[in-house]
Parts: sequence; structure tokens; C-alpha cells
Amino acid sequence: MSARRHCPTTLSEVAAVMDGLGDNAARVQPIFITIDPERDTPMALAEFVPLFDANIIGLTGTPEQIAATSETFPIFFERIEEATAPDGYTMGHTSHLFLFDPEAGFADSWPYGTSAEEILADLEERI
Repeated sequence: MSARRHCPTTLSEVAAVMDGLGDNAARVQPIFITIDPERDTPMALAEFVPLFDANIIGLTGTPEQIAATSETFPIFFERIEEATAPDGYTMGHTSHLFLFDPEAGFADSWPYGTSAEEILADLEERI
């Protein structure tokens, strides 16, 4: 689903992790990439993402760019037509947070529902 409708919990967890990192937060750059560019326009992300933490970067693009990016990560997403949903559709997708090392290599992932405390402990061991 779009950032406005689905991701507040995850972005809140990311903000809590960043806050918990304290001085080490400068060593981690959180990035949110939408899978719903129709609703998550640059303007929408610019208004929504900073509500959680000013250091989270929100990215969007064309549907083709989003599809190409999704092939880089082990994620799945699809548009599901649903008449009762806002705008007539929802987005089904993998819900993971991904960690990349400083050279942009995949390091780890955490499934939806992993607590901020668990993620923070893992990151603190890596920093």
C-alpha cells in the first residue's frame, strides 16, 4: 500500500532505531523506497516521510524504475484491484527492512514486526 496507508509502523520503528543509535546515527542512512509511485509522488513523500525522522530519505520513480529496483532486492509487489480501497486498489508486497554495508552490498534484513530494540541491538553490534 502507499506510504500514507501502510508504512507508518515501519517508519516509526526506523525512527526509534535512529534515535536509539545516538551519536552512531550519523553512520546509518535510512531510505524508504515506495512501490506505489501513483500515490507516493515526490510531493507526497516530501510531506510524509519527514514526519517520522528528518534523516529518512523517501524515494520514488516511474513504475518502470520501481520495477527495476525491485529486481535488485529480494522483494515482491503487486497492485491488487479492490473497489472498496482508497483509489480502488491496494498494494501487496514483501515487508522487510534491508541493511546494506557501506559499499552497497546486502548485509541483512529484518521482517515486518521485528522490534526496534532487536534491530538496534543488531546494528550496534555491526557499527
